[in-house]
Amino acid sequence: MCLVLFAWKAHPKYELVLVANRDEFHERPTAPAAFWPENENLLAGRDLQAGGTWMGANRGGRFAAVTNYREPGQPGPPQERSRGELVRNFLERRDAPLEAARALQAKSDRYRGFNLLLGCRGELAYLSNRDGEPALVEAGVHGLSNHLLDTDWPKVRAGRESLAACLQGEAIDSGALFSLMADDSPIAGSGPAGVDETLSPEGLARRFFIRSPVYGTRSTTVLLVGRSGKVSFEERSFEPDGRPSGTSKFAFEVS
Repeated sequence: MCLVLFAWKAHPKYELVLVANRDEFHERPTAPAAFWPENENLLAGRDLQAGGTWMGANRGGRFAAVTNYREPGQPGPPQERSRGELVRNFLERRDAPLEAARALQAKSDRYRGFNLLLGCRGELAYLSNRDGEPALVEAGVHGLSNHLLDTDWPKVRAGRESLAACLQGEAIDSGALFSLMADDSPIAGSGPAGVDETLSPEGLARRFFIRSPVYGTRSTTVLLVGRSGKVSFEERSFEPDGRPSGTSKFAFEVS
């Protein structure tokens, strides 16, 4: 149950403050965040099974993230495509986020349920193929898990509140953001009927950080986009037992 928390145009120094946990099966092969050899402008981790990514940015100031929309028991479309290619494709394009989201909507039925954030300096769009028209994201603090944007799941609500507390003051402490997402204590309440109970009867979906031998939090990423154009991207990877296994850190100016 991935979790993306972000503040859009809600801080005097940063246009975007985003922190995300990627939860995935541990057996799925993954490469840590890096600039891709075939595209030196694209910075992201890589899903080595399907070739896409769950979150990334580029030197032009574009950024994107995707989460799955959980639908227990629902079959996927025939000849379905990897949702990870949605992020990669946007980072390789030049059209505005909302324009790109509208173009994608026409072919979104090729994918299982997804939530997609597409952004660049000055504009952030949201699209789900389980919701209506794509739309621009309003300024404020938001949360996205495996349902629609800002769905009032307990951990989404708690995450938004915790992120808002991290925004106090001029500076952003990335260490505090990583600590926020490392919390593995259960949060009271449950998600939409049938989703939380079906996917994790032991209550894993109600935690920010998931430790489990089969499925759990594989990485945490902090992305800061300054109003001045400076981008900071830091990713921490984890073993199945939750121990850190590596850190990738990058900083650059939007070109």
